[in-house]
Amino acid sequence: MSEQSTIVIAGAGQAGTAAAVALRECGWRGIVVLIGNETMLPYERPPLSKATLIDEMIPGPKLIVTSERLDELGIAYLQGSEVASIDRAANMVTLSNGSAIAYHRLLLATGARPRKLSIPIAEGANVATLRTYADAMRIRQVIGQGYEVVVIGGGFIGLEVAASAVSRGASVTVVEAGPRLLTRSVPASMAELIRAKHERSGVRIDIGAIVERIDSSEGRYNVVMAGGRSHVADLVIVGVGARPNVELAQAAGLAVDDGIVVDETLATSDPHVFAAGDCCSFPHRLYKKRIRLEAWRNAQQQGVAAAVNMLGKNRACEDVPWFWSDQYDETLQIAGLCSEGDIPVTRNLGARGQILFYLAADGRLVAACGFGSLGPIAREIRVAEIMISRRVSPKPEALADPAINMKDLLG
Repeated sequence: MSEQSTIVIAGAGQAGTAAAVALRECGWRGIVVLIGNETMLPYERPPLSKATLIDEMIPGPKLIVTSERLDELGIAYLQGSEVASIDRAANMVTLSNGSAIAYHRLLLATGARPRKLSIPIAEGANVATLRTYADAMRIRQVIGQGYEVVVIGGGFIGLEVAASAVSRGASVTVVEAGPRLLTRSVPASMAELIRAKHERSGVRIDIGAIVERIDSSEGRYNVVMAGGRSHVADLVIVGVGARPNVELAQAAGLAVDDGIVVDETLATSDPHVFAAGDCCSFPHRLYKKRIRLEAWRNAQQQGVAAAVNMLGKNRACEDVPWFWSDQYDETLQIAGLCSEGDIPVTRNLGARGQILFYLAADGRLVAACGFGSLGPIAREIRVAEIMISRRVSPKPEALADPAINMKDLLG
């Protein structure tokens, strides 16, 4: 590609913005066009369920990059716009305003959107989801002292918002249809520790509760369950997962399967088009399967990897999945995929928390999940992450013994 070539990035979230910056840092001198559908600078999403909701002074969004930095790097940022269609034969994208841009490489970093409820909802009901800064500001206005908040969904977002709301003085109920909290990614024993933390903090947890409808009554709302019981709410927050934004790719004829299908280098079925972040499904060498991750660090890492590979490096993405969630004054951190483990091993850190390790049938460490005080949990999970990447097979009794330094198990 020449210095007159153009790389277009559709999506100005963590992955897209990381890719734009990385292109410059890797020495790319051609044109970079970053396209975002929000009318503000690119910002981080993790604070939306925490600091944005609870800080005493209303915080602005935590920017990924400033306008000065964009200018310095020579990145053309088109805010308040989005790619409407892709003409792969002509290597051309058409924007929502009707303009067109030719590309030599295209990165789809279109992210994901909250899943919606498929139940009857009273007209005008105060029902919210959390994905954008505007969403967070709307929720912030209705989670103060004396407000009744019902959170539908006992996953990460739902629980983080519940923690923020109850800390602001709201009365909070979490409604979860499944048999426990955090069913998709956290082991049952760890989920019980988190449930206990929420209940001690004043959050009511309603497990196995299937919501049938949301009614309106005298300015408030009733979240009605199967069986007839209900919860009164001033605000209903829906956190039942997210859907990858694949429609643009699908309309362009790209392969889609629980996300935009990419190879190990994040290239799609069209070698001129790449995808990164929440929207893509990629093969992971460590787990020998195709996965899709909705996590801040994965978006950051894949954005950088996509930039490098669009410049021809052909570097495989094989970072160990890592995720964190703040729950009040404690942290939950996960390295690897707990679902891939066969042998659980518990390391009890006493008042500092607990780590649950998972070994594969051949003895390799494939995942670690910890909940407790930030410092100890972060240190242990970081070492576990290195062990997972190196395919270390530690002895279970050594993993279980908190007196043994995890670094001594690296080999």
